[in-house]
Amino acid sequence: MRSRLVLSRRSALGFGSILLSRLGFAGLGLGAWRGVAQAAADAANGGAETHGLSTFGDLALPPDFTAFGYVNANAPKGGEISLQVSGISGNQNFTTFDTLNIFILKGDGAAGMGLVFDSLMTANADEPDSVYGLVAKKVWISSDKNHYRFFLRKEARFHDGTPLTAHDVAFSLQLLKTKGHPAIRQSLRDFDSAEAEADDVLSVRLKPGHSRSAVLIVVGQPIFSAAYYTTHNFDETTLDPPLGSGPYKVGPFNQGRDISFLRVADYWGADLPVNRGQNNFDKMRYEYFSDRKVAFEAFKAAVYTFREEFTAAIWKRGYDFPAVQDGRIKKLTLHDSAPSGTQGWFFNTRRDKFKDPRVREAIGLAFDFVWTNKNIMYGVYVRTVSYFQNSPMEAKGKPSAQELALLDPYRKQLPPSVFGDVYVPPVSDGSGQDRTLLREANQLLMQAGCERRGTSLLLPGGKPFDIEFLDFEGALQPHTAPFIRNLGLLGISARYRLVDPAQYKRRMDDFDYDIVTENFSLGLTPGENMRAYFGSETAKIPGSRNVSGIANPVIDALIAKALVADTREKLTTICRAIDRVLRAGHYWVPMWNRSSHLLAYWDLFDRPSRNAKYDDGAPGTWWYDKDKAAHVSLPGR
Repeated sequence: MRSRLVLSRRSALGFGSILLSRLGFAGLGLGAWRGVAQAAADAANGGAETHGLSTFGDLALPPDFTAFGYVNANAPKGGEISLQVSGISGNQNFTTFDTLNIFILKGDGAAGMGLVFDSLMTANADEPDSVYGLVAKKVWISSDKNHYRFFLRKEARFHDGTPLTAHDVAFSLQLLKTKGHPAIRQSLRDFDSAEAEADDVLSVRLKPGHSRSAVLIVVGQPIFSAAYYTTHNFDETTLDPPLGSGPYKVGPFNQGRDISFLRVADYWGADLPVNRGQNNFDKMRYEYFSDRKVAFEAFKAAVYTFREEFTAAIWKRGYDFPAVQDGRIKKLTLHDSAPSGTQGWFFNTRRDKFKDPRVREAIGLAFDFVWTNKNIMYGVYVRTVSYFQNSPMEAKGKPSAQELALLDPYRKQLPPSVFGDVYVPPVSDGSGQDRTLLREANQLLMQAGCERRGTSLLLPGGKPFDIEFLDFEGALQPHTAPFIRNLGLLGISARYRLVDPAQYKRRMDDFDYDIVTENFSLGLTPGENMRAYFGSETAKIPGSRNVSGIANPVIDALIAKALVADTREKLTTICRAIDRVLRAGHYWVPMWNRSSHLLAYWDLFDRPSRNAKYDDGAPGTWWYDKDKAAHVSLPGR
């Protein structure tokens, strides 16, 4: 998710290196001659070759690196790990699946499908925004950063043994841009074309003026077999396992209940530096549950063996059963330096009742975080205040001179609060019903034109003010209930509605909701993802990530500047300005965060001596430990 690259001085190759290939000219075919001629033209026109791509500055790893620093390069292969679904993207769903195609809008996609597909390059989790060669061993970049030529590894293979070529990559990129999930199509907006110059040479062109993140989005896309999709329809849901080239292939599954992935024993890329010490389990299985309490009981019974805990109450008091007490289950808290991300109740501003920011601010004042954290979450969380929480991009205090220079041209379009201290939710008295804050909320509602009729609040125009909190499982119901009670004191009729996962997804895709809960991270180098979450264009695209329907021309203009910022310092300043405008808009009621991962697992595994700087490493870098497993008795086995 980056662009406007600064090449690594350690990896850039000069014109002389290309000329050495003339020793092998004899017997070359037309395609190869064309490639040689093109390489000579490239050299004459400037540009350079590199083994990786980075948004800003040098790559941390040299061309001859042998493995990422957070893996055990000699980790043994074997065994099985099973886990609950804890993260989703695209059309995926936490509680069920009905398709193995996760790259389109239709259906509920299965977890883990990314394991099946390779990409041109892959990230180093010790760096905020660098990628290194996977299918592509190196890349040539034109001096204007509009043209990229990827040199593919000739040994790359699909699981059926057929070669993975530049033709497949070009086909995949065009397919995703035209038929992929709306979020994928939007992210590829600056991708212009891809062409195979030879079986192992791919030419990619970006649109002039493209975003800084455009090329890193391209290199991270899954690669499909062009031959496979001559007989299979890409834009339909399916339970037929697709042909991939990655470290795993689809194994046994029960629709909506569980899905397994089997390690490919002869995986072509197993010994590449970017893969060494990873993908260690012979089998990975994802288990689906419709209820968190049921999922926890299933973990106790070893239905699955690895769990990330997201509920503070369970972490504090739930792990007191025999398997924890006798050491068969281990608890582990891992910290990393990744931003905490953004979690909150998000308003659908496409609906008239949420158009006025004063109304949105008033609703936010009815949430008593202090009481909720103490009484429901055992005080383990801190309040989220920023869209860039716990990162250098988080705005604080008054705008700096650099931020003011960005914001001043839009002063007439922005509320005065943007130019003062950045908005931070006020701290309540912890009573659960802070009367001072509720009075302030009432004043804001009256200023917005609301009226009272008895104990009910009426919107401007006379309609009763009602709100539906939409969800697909009830984990947040205890947190939302006191919030709803306080809204009732303001005369707002609010309810918490649970629907089945399929209906929830349909309503989300169609923007058919009042308030929903979302959790996402913009990372350490925000780029195209900001346009996906906050851009006016995405506000109208079904299934987009812009759940609030934010359509603010000032935010659009600032994001446009962020996408072409050529230094991290400039990007940081722009993001702080964006944060100020977003927070002044009250598009959400921010929830809470913690800067650690709470992991619990049956003592069957081992892990590297350290986790990555920006990731917990589980389960990708962990492995099955036969010696430990021999001493652990699992229930029912």
